[in-house]
Amino acid sequence: MRLLIAEDELDLAEALEVFFTKNQFTVDVVNDGASAYDYASADEYDAIILDVMMPKMNGIEVLRRLRADGNSTPVMMLTAKAQKDDRIEGFDSGADDYLPKPFEPDELISRVRAILRRRQVYKPSILTFGDVSLNPASDMLECTTGKSARLSGREFQVMELFLHSPKTVLSADRIMERVWGWDSDAEINVVWVHISNLRKKLKSIGSKVTIHANRGLGYILEAEND
Repeated sequence: MRLLIAEDELDLAEALEVFFTKNQFTVDVVNDGASAYDYASADEYDAIILDVMMPKMNGIEVLRRLRADGNSTPVMMLTAKAQKDDRIEGFDSGADDYLPKPFEPDELISRVRAILRRRQVYKPSILTFGDVSLNPASDMLECTTGKSARLSGREFQVMELFLHSPKTVLSADRIMERVWGWDSDAEINVVWVHISNLRKKLKSIGSKVTIHANRGLGYILEAEND
């Protein structure tokens, strides 16, 4: 497994490099956001660990640029900023998980392995509904219009859940449990954030498929003229 660690605290970066190397990861380490973006853009990694507060470019901006480029590598955010709004900003930008400092190395590696497992588990054959299809080989949401949009790891999992049960109301709690797990520190608000992102991407590719809110019950995937 190849891992990119972007951390500007030199002692912590070195400690993480030693720890992950001892656990059979191949590790590249950078100490600023610009280098993180360059490394992640130029090479392929199985996962990326991004500190938020870094010189030259903060971790959120690095993540946004990578996702805008179509890079869907799983990303774990590390930060001393642990407020709810900060976590939501991270997830909204395309993060797969978010771990506040200070943390135990064992918890970090456990979470990294978890996002890698989820990426492998949530890779079925192509799923279709209405005029859209979800391609696990490329993480692309594709429409019969010929347009497509790349999904982040969490967006992929949420969309897959809907495509497995179209026309079925899914509660926010169920989505949270199936995608994030109840042991996650994420707030229930991240479900809405990811659904909002999926709605925008469905619209951007010209799809007639929509995710409707069913007040008090949850969300449902429907297709126009269905």
